[in-house]
Amino acid sequence: MLSVQEAHERLELVPSLQISRNEPLARHTRFALGGPATLFVDSEDEAAFLQALRIAKESGLPHLVIGLGTNLVVADVGYDGIVLRYRGGAIESDGTLVRVQAGAALQELVDYTTAHGLQGIESMTGIPGNVGAAIYGNAGAYGASISDVVERVRYFDGKAVRETGKSGCEFRYRGSIFKRNRLQGEPWLILSAELRLRPGDAVELQKTSSEILAVRNRKFPPEMKCAGSIFKNLILADLPAAARAEVPAEVVKGGKVPSAWFLDQVGARGLSDGGIRVAEYHANTVFNAGDGTAAEVRRLVAELKRRVRERYGIDLEEEVQYIGFDSTSQP
Repeated sequence: MLSVQEAHERLELVPSLQISRNEPLARHTRFALGGPATLFVDSEDEAAFLQALRIAKESGLPHLVIGLGTNLVVADVGYDGIVLRYRGGAIESDGTLVRVQAGAALQELVDYTTAHGLQGIESMTGIPGNVGAAIYGNAGAYGASISDVVERVRYFDGKAVRETGKSGCEFRYRGSIFKRNRLQGEPWLILSAELRLRPGDAVELQKTSSEILAVRNRKFPPEMKCAGSIFKNLILADLPAAARAEVPAEVVKGGKVPSAWFLDQVGARGLSDGGIRVAEYHANTVFNAGDGTAAEVRRLVAELKRRVRERYGIDLEEEVQYIGFDSTSQP
């Protein structure tokens, strides 16, 4: 295994990399929480990024890849290893086919497609994060998901760059093969994608997008230090019969029940732990009021899960991922 200094020296030989030591990860997460990464490696160049990833893997040091940090909760002690980020963000189109690199912000893609009169992802306006993360987690809103428009994905499987069509992505509600592989073993890292959209009226698409963005910004103000909804919504058919019987028909949308409904029933709004709070206006919004810690996020999330589990026999599942924590102490 290489020392940190040896790994740093090897990385410095790769052009087009930006490398820093003890980089505070709070600067790179929307929660604005978390201690430093021993090494932080950033690049817009795909080849340089893949070379850096190979060096990190060969070093024997712990390493991981992040995006824009939207759904990350980083431990207060930080991450003792190498954190890499790919920022390649080119977007181009040929008719209704859009090619986009994984490091592009999802909002930039929405703005590009609506301006070009391409319909299919306008409802995803305001969803933070990059395109790679959106595909990884099958992001969506208002009944639409990124999987609806994905045609092909290029990815690195740990050995080589490969491509797969939509079926190979194995999309599920807020999930994909890329997410399952990361949780189960060798991650497949998304590099770029081809999306097939539909012709639309640019003015109308931009109007729709602006209206949705206004609603989202009221719910999740851009300056709010949060990850959006903290828990995934639930599929009605998968709920225990007793819990299913309690859910009012009017809250069910597309066969799903908002986690916020269950959280409301257990008095989640306004709960806090130190500087971490549940919004008074929405029970599925957990935010950093400015002086919170990652440990407080974990405790508050655990309390919310406990309340719902005890009342309904349901295990809420977070949308966020935890970095740098002891794996034996999950909420």
